[in-house]
Amino acid sequence: MGKTATIQTRVEPGIKTEVEKVLKTLGLTTSEAIGIFFRRIIMEQGLPFPVKITNPETIKAIEEAIEGKNLSRVYSRPEDMFEDLDA
Repeated sequence: MGKTATIQTRVEPGIKTEVEKVLKTLGLTTSEAIGIFFRRIIMEQGLPFPVKITNPETIKAIEEAIEGKNLSRVYSRPEDMFEDLDA
């Protein structure tokens, strides 16, 4: 089937330039990459990568873990953690 449908989109010039550099190293044009993306959407019946909005409770837990807050135990060796998990 011939390519007759047209898609127009606006993106930031810097993003376009960076994407084109990456695609050039892969030997692809932007149109070819978009075609691959669309085919993957069809194959996956959705986006070919996870798209999620992290809930506030998870965000808070991640931030607290990074800050070292509310940790029940801190392990210096992975072996110690696995020992506790087996108990």
